[in-house]
Amino acid sequence: MSSHHPPTQTWSAPTTAQPATWMLALAGDWSGSAVLLLKPAPAALLEGAAQATLHATEMSALSFDTTRLQAWDGGLAAALLPLLAPLRRAGLRLQMDALPQEIRSVLLLALPAASAASAATAASASATAATTRATTQAAALAQGTPARTVTALGQRVILSWQQAMLTAAFLGSVLLACVTSLRAALSPASNSPAGDMASRLNGRELVRQLDQAGPLSLPIVSLTAFLVGLMLAYMGGAQLERMGAKHYIADLVTVGMVRELAGLMTGMIMAGRVGSAFAAQLATMKAGEEIDALRALGVDPILHLVLPRLLAVVAMAPLLWAYASLMGALAGLVPATLVYGVPAAEYLHRCEAALTWTHVWIGVFKATVYAALLALAGCREGLMAGRDAQAVGVATTRAVVKGLVWIIAAATGTTIVFQSLGY
Repeated sequence: MSSHHPPTQTWSAPTTAQPATWMLALAGDWSGSAVLLLKPAPAALLEGAAQATLHATEMSALSFDTTRLQAWDGGLAAALLPLLAPLRRAGLRLQMDALPQEIRSVLLLALPAASAASAATAASASATAATTRATTQAAALAQGTPARTVTALGQRVILSWQQAMLTAAFLGSVLLACVTSLRAALSPASNSPAGDMASRLNGRELVRQLDQAGPLSLPIVSLTAFLVGLMLAYMGGAQLERMGAKHYIADLVTVGMVRELAGLMTGMIMAGRVGSAFAAQLATMKAGEEIDALRALGVDPILHLVLPRLLAVVAMAPLLWAYASLMGALAGLVPATLVYGVPAAEYLHRCEAALTWTHVWIGVFKATVYAALLALAGCREGLMAGRDAQAVGVATTRAVVKGLVWIIAAATGTTIVFQSLGY
């Protein structure tokens, strides 16, 4: 036996709480032939809209109450269209947020535009209301500037805290995905098939991201590392020459590049190149509902999309760091020999003598941390972006900015810690 009630329709006139708003309440079962019972709008509603248009006053509005609507189908949208079209032409503002999404979408596409006079009246009333609100807000701001400042500061603190919680939740999801992938890799093939996308790492995506993060990044890494090494040798040599210690140019360039600058510059370059690409790719997939499709298929987007990108960048970071260190050290050879007169053989010997395992592992550690941070920033902004073209651009910008800030903060923190520990 069906529990649906007969369809009922109620028109409510404006009240003192809402003096310019009519209400249409729909309750019960409005599916099938029940839509034939819909009654047209009261004459008072049409007269009120006409009077508002004639005298250029604030337009009336019609809202809906569907809290007790139990059942409906596409016929309800078709029946509401001829009922609402005359009201729309008369200039009535239709507030359809309470209607079901499917009905609201059809009506927004099918309803005619308001007449020119009605549109002008609505625009005038809207402008007047906006001016009034702006004046009121300006007066309130002038009277209560300290209170509004504290309120704005509190809102920013709350927003920052919410963003921090989202970042923490994202990092937790990444860690869970790592554990899931590792468990699937170590489990017997009989218990976890190789083709199970829901629990295994996307190997094809990992290989593709390795190519994007590694070989395709070499040209820009080569140029940047060479120029940084060249600048470091020029500036350091000018100061060392005053003290008669120009032979230590090799020590300065080698230690500076290996320990700090190679990883830092590589991380910054990859934040702009790789991190932004991650954000744009994932944000575009979210806008195209591809990520929703993965969830519908039972596939974790973190495991399928984020983890391959993170592992690819982390795997390529030590190799790019080593390459950038070599390019920077060789770049320092040019000013050391041509400007300051240091023999090439002596420069290379000093480079080898200054390079210790402590500098190497610190450099590798920092480069790996920077790479992980930029990948997480790009993926985090991409997955949490909106669903339009502008949101993709915003996510890309935020990914680059956030990646750079995280890298610089990590560089400062690790340098202080290692120096305090005596490394």
